[in-house]
Amino acid sequence: MKQRFHRFFSLLLTLVFTLAFSAIAWAADVVILHTNDIHCGISDNVGVARLSQYKKDLKKQGLAVLLADAGDAVQGAPIGKLSKGESIVNIMNAIGYDFLIPGNHEFDYGMEQFFKLNALQKTKYASCNFTDLRTGEHPLRAYKIVEAGGHKIAFVGVTTPETLATSTPKYFQDDKGKFIYGFSEDDSGAKIYAAIQKAVDAAKAEGAEYVIVVGHLGVNGSIPKWSSITIAENTRGVTAIIDGHSHEQFESLMAKNKDGKDVLITQTGTKMQTVGKLVIHDDGTMTSTLEKDDTLPAPDPKILKVIEKENKKFEPILKQTVGESLVDLCERDPATGERRVRSQETNMGDFVADAFRAVLNTDVALVNGGSLRNKISKGVFTYQDILTAFPFGNMSSAVEVTGQTILDALELSAMNLPDENGGFLQVSGMSYTIDATIPSTVELDAHGSFVAVRGDRRIRDVMIGGKPIDPEKIYTVGGTTYVLKDGGNGMVMFKGAKLIDDGTLTDADMIMEYVQNHMNAKIGEEYADWQGQGRITIIK
Repeated sequence: MKQRFHRFFSLLLTLVFTLAFSAIAWAADVVILHTNDIHCGISDNVGVARLSQYKKDLKKQGLAVLLADAGDAVQGAPIGKLSKGESIVNIMNAIGYDFLIPGNHEFDYGMEQFFKLNALQKTKYASCNFTDLRTGEHPLRAYKIVEAGGHKIAFVGVTTPETLATSTPKYFQDDKGKFIYGFSEDDSGAKIYAAIQKAVDAAKAEGAEYVIVVGHLGVNGSIPKWSSITIAENTRGVTAIIDGHSHEQFESLMAKNKDGKDVLITQTGTKMQTVGKLVIHDDGTMTSTLEKDDTLPAPDPKILKVIEKENKKFEPILKQTVGESLVDLCERDPATGERRVRSQETNMGDFVADAFRAVLNTDVALVNGGSLRNKISKGVFTYQDILTAFPFGNMSSAVEVTGQTILDALELSAMNLPDENGGFLQVSGMSYTIDATIPSTVELDAHGSFVAVRGDRRIRDVMIGGKPIDPEKIYTVGGTTYVLKDGGNGMVMFKGAKLIDDGTLTDADMIMEYVQNHMNAKIGEEYADWQGQGRITIIK
């Protein structure tokens, strides 16, 4: 009798402990690690190898851990350009992401390569608003539901409609220039809000307890109707937004949704400056932090080996010496590290524009600041340094246009000031003033492309070759096919212009040609001032 009682009591205790353990496991915290705008910076700042080890360490602690990326991973450095993004995909596959979305720069190698990268990803891309306009179908899944810690968590992917202007527009068009792909763009923002809401509702209908939007959207410098804050305000049922695109760092920016409920928005910066850590606690509350060097472990040896393997593929070409610079050519403020090439003149901008004008032999050159991604440091520099600074592989171009076309391009370039704009133009062969006290009156279409200037202009005192610009005169303009032929950054005023050079050299090869054959392989003291030579004056 006693043995039976003891056996019964033992079974009862086992059952109690089993149920208790199950309850704890069912209501466990879920850790969502996240990245955005890596831009091939796999070894920059905290680096992806430390992220990988951090993920492993958290899992060893018994935590439910997920990893998401908010876009712009495969472009931004030589390893991306030379492999057309495939090396970065290989590294991300080795780390093990649970959810991925395309940012605008995932499309920079063309649509065929984009779909190849998607096929190579172990975790396929998701974007609820990316649409094939020929069929009305969505080429990518809208969302993914993951079970973790006893919870159903839905991730909804969103890609900014700005992609149509900030990647190469022709990639989304047929051979007649008609858009065949879109991102739910319109004049009001209503189409993208509806696309997101549809995905959120569908995920909830499948039993999702939490819905996390992973969006390449941005806040400051982004088109307001497509920003992560506006997305939050015009939808319901979204728990949090893991953001990207604007290269900002914020742990927990709060917005109110359509029902007046809080939506947490977080973003990690760029080039692995931090690792995002969003924790859904067992009581339903959330905390959000940005983990930096002092909180992350030593790099994962496995990932270091994968990175080394990918880098070795391109070592011979990257180590070639190009020339020597006597100064630092900067795209950022050397004192603060703030990116300036998208909102003011810099010596890097002057140098690159001079290269295009000299090699293409044009009256002026116009170069979008967003294409200049890294400094060239004082001293001897290599082809790797060039590709790091100019990672897009943009092709050279030269056109004949009227002075009025140049004036319209400058007006569009300056429309966002004091905020930055990837289409801000660095110039050569000319000078001008921007009066930023005048509100911009530039009108854009639903694709983010230039339509007209509807009021007062910000641009004045434009001089070309030491003389005031003549709106009716024909000038030769050098730059890239991205701006002068393909309408990049909304610069469609150049479309249809007479081409006098079409895709002769890449921007990197243009720089090599200028340095080696126009400057005797030496960048001189004329570029010493990081704020340039006074070609652009801004009235603030």
